[in-house]
Amino acid sequence: MDSQPFLAKTFPPLLVLRSPSVPPFFFFKSQLQAHFHLLDPLDSSEPTHSFLSRHAPSVLALLCVGATPISSETLSLLPSLKLVVASSAGFDHIDLQECRRRGITVTTAGQAFSEDVADFAVGLLIDVLRRMSAGDRYVRSGSWVTKGEYPLGAKLSGKRIGIVGLGRIGSEVAKRLVAFGCSIAYCSRKEKPLVPYAYHSTVDELAKKSDALILCSSLTKETHHMIDHGVMEALGKEGVIVNVGRGGLVDEKELVKFLVQGQIGGAGLDVYEDEPLVPQELFAMENVVLAPHASVYTPESSTALQELVIGNLKAFFSNEPLLSAAQLE
Repeated sequence: MDSQPFLAKTFPPLLVLRSPSVPPFFFFKSQLQAHFHLLDPLDSSEPTHSFLSRHAPSVLALLCVGATPISSETLSLLPSLKLVVASSAGFDHIDLQECRRRGITVTTAGQAFSEDVADFAVGLLIDVLRRMSAGDRYVRSGSWVTKGEYPLGAKLSGKRIGIVGLGRIGSEVAKRLVAFGCSIAYCSRKEKPLVPYAYHSTVDELAKKSDALILCSSLTKETHHMIDHGVMEALGKEGVIVNVGRGGLVDEKELVKFLVQGQIGGAGLDVYEDEPLVPQELFAMENVVLAPHASVYTPESSTALQELVIGNLKAFFSNEPLLSAAQLE
C-alpha cells in the first residue's frame, strides 16, 4: 500500500506586536502557538519596518500585547489588516481613529479583568479610609508600643461614591459598593437609562455630590486630566480619589499639591502619568495608598485573558461573531 504524504497542519498567520518591557502576563506564547503561526518582530533580527513590510500581504490579524503602541504609521504598513486584538483593558495606545477610518475591528480584553480590577478599586478605597496599610506600618515600626493607639479611620458604609466611567469595571465597582451600603452616582459619556444610579453629565457636578471618586474611565483626548483643580476643589477636603483607570486621567501635579496642602482627604492609586515613576512627595503620606499598576494581575484573570484573546482570534479566522469587539465611536 502506498503511503500517504504527510500534510503539515497550517495555522493562520498572526502578527504579534509587543514592547520588550511589556510584562509576560500579557503574552502567552505557547498557548498562541497551538493555534496560530506567530509573526513576531522581536524573534527576528530583521528591522521591524522591514519585517512588517515583508509579511504585510498575509497579515489579517494583529495581537497588540499590553500597552504596545499601534500608530497610524504602523497600520499603514499593513494594508490587509482587518483585526486588532488588544490584550489590555484600555486601548488608548492604539490609533482608534485610523482603525475606524480603515474599517479595522478592535477587540478589548476588559471583560477578562473587570472583576479583579473592581475588587482592587474597592480595596484601595477601604485602605485609604480605614488606614490599613498605614496601620500595618505603624505596628511593624514599633510605633504602637512607643506612641500608643493609632488615629481613627473613616467608615465606608453610607459614603456617597462617584464612579467616573460606568463601563464593565465601573459597573462591577458599583455592584460591590452597593453591598457596603454606599450610595452610587456616576458620570459617563452617555447616560445609561437601565441602571439605578444617579447620572451627572460632568465630573465637576459628580464631585460636588460625592465623598469619593473612583476612576474607571479609558484615557482619550477628552478625558486627559479630567480630574483637575476644579474637580478636586469640588470634592473637598475630606474627599478621596481612587484611580484604577489610567494615570493621565488625573492632573498628577495638581493632585500632589492638593494632598500636600491638605485640601483633599486621600488617594488610592494604581496608575500614574509616567509609570513606573511616582511623585516622591506621595511616599511619606499616610493618607495615600500606592500600588504598582497591579489591579489586573491574578491567576484567574490570566486564564480569562488567554481564553478571551484566543477566542476572539479563533472567531475571526472562522468568520464567527467576535467575543469582545469595541465600539469605535
